[in-house]
Amino acid sequence: QLQLVESGGGLVQPGGSLRLSCAASGFTLDSYAIGWFRQAPGKEREGVSCISSSGGSTVYADSVRGRFTISRDNAKNTVYLQMNSLKPEDTAVYYCAADPRQTGLLAARFYDYWGQGTQVTVSS
Repeated sequence: QLQLVESGGGLVQPGGSLRLSCAASGFTLDSYAIGWFRQAPGKEREGVSCISSSGGSTVYADSVRGRFTISRDNAKNTVYLQMNSLKPEDTAVYYCAADPRQTGLLAARFYDYWGQGTQVTVSS
């Protein structure tokens, strides 16, 4: 069974930081591009960031560029999202997803495997 499990979410004040983790089971992440997506109540899922299988290429949404950093440790079969300078508008459920074709795009339709999500809440 192929599974992705997110962790690290929680409640944080504006300006604070969180680090999200995405751990894989049933397959290894080193052949997949990994994306982070988020979905706020009443809104559609949006792409946040993605990283190539080797970690050599990254993409960020304009809304998070300069504040968030995506990274991976293939030896640990884990991808991370470091979130700094958090804003209330960052509040959402955050999902990680795996793209075996490594399209390098933040469109959900390209990702085959999804985690269950972790809640991030930034107070106002």
